[in-house]
Amino acid sequence: MIQKALAVARWEYLEKVKSKAFLIGLLLTPIIMIAMGVLPTIFVGQEDETTRAIGVIDPTGTLGDAFAERLQTRYTLKNGNPNYVVLPLAIGRNVNLEEAERDAALRVARGEIEGFCVLSASDSVVEYRSKVVGDFAIGMRIEETLKELIADQRVKALGLDPAIVKKLDVRLNVRMVKLSEEGKEEDTGFEKVFISAYVFLMMLFLLIISSGQMLVRSVIEEKSNRIVEVLVSSCSPTELMAGKVLGLSALGLTQMGFWAVIGIALSAQFGMNLVAPDQALLLVLYFILGYLFYAAVFIGAGSPFNTEQEAQQITSYLVLFLILPIVLAIPAMKDPGAGWIRVLTFIPLLTPTMMALRIPIQMPAWWEILSTVVLMVVSIYFAMIAAGRIFRIGILSTGKSPSIKEFLRWIRTG
Repeated sequence: MIQKALAVARWEYLEKVKSKAFLIGLLLTPIIMIAMGVLPTIFVGQEDETTRAIGVIDPTGTLGDAFAERLQTRYTLKNGNPNYVVLPLAIGRNVNLEEAERDAALRVARGEIEGFCVLSASDSVVEYRSKVVGDFAIGMRIEETLKELIADQRVKALGLDPAIVKKLDVRLNVRMVKLSEEGKEEDTGFEKVFISAYVFLMMLFLLIISSGQMLVRSVIEEKSNRIVEVLVSSCSPTELMAGKVLGLSALGLTQMGFWAVIGIALSAQFGMNLVAPDQALLLVLYFILGYLFYAAVFIGAGSPFNTEQEAQQITSYLVLFLILPIVLAIPAMKDPGAGWIRVLTFIPLLTPTMMALRIPIQMPAWWEILSTVVLMVVSIYFAMIAAGRIFRIGILSTGKSPSIKEFLRWIRTG
């Protein structure tokens, strides 16, 4: 049995590893991931060297001129020109606000100005109206400038010197330092914890999605081409399934190993130590356990179907369990020991990803690690048995897709 399963695994591995799609994905995926992390930072960091014209409407008559002067002198481009030219459109208590806003909106529509501010003394809301509202920088700059301007006016009204008051303004940076169980300082900040947890989650997500879909696609192709009938005549369905899981698991681990080498090389180049060695070993363990469990679930869920579209309807629900820990990453980082986090950790479909999320943030207790590892081993054992029984009947079934009752009957009687 082992010899035939290894023969199937070897064939699956060599056929897929030599394909152009695998080689392109092997090289292209890390390039895309690096580009996704680097390019937004580069584009955001690039400054537009064009002076922008914005208008200001001030029905209070006390802020508009000072706001225009301060915004123009405070922010400048690399070439020395002002970042903004502020045009007073309507300033004074006798301003017809509706008419001023209508005229300013027309100037924006004609492209004469990029946008305009509407100041108000009655509340703390200042409006900035423009065709483009996705430029957060200008909103923050307007807010900061107006806050300082209003604060200066209030300080002067109290008979105080604004320069002296500014000296009382203390700005601090809080550096988050992680402590070990022994109370020692660890060289792990929030950025490292966040990146290491997210990198592991994304790697496991990509591996399971790519390899799981490959498993299902391989079975469906062989069913539609009637190749599976020839294969079953040479080996048992259990040997065929075991060989497919082993072969595509080796393919996925080859992919992950290649990406891991690139990641280690980049982290060494930039002096980044994202994961401690003891954490890395645990993450690899959960990585392997999680992959084997999902491989059994994917092949069991996909083998009874005759088309890839039908199989995707089922496997797409499994993907939701992989996305959930990514969505819960921020709450989990705030309180990794919360009760609901621990409950989710003991659900086999979530165990690998939830533990991968918790380990870099705060190492779980030894009993949680031991019990989740045992839980995954037991879950893999029963998932493989169930998948084998479904696979044995499903690979030869044609016609109508099985119902949930038929699934359960195959598992009980297989």
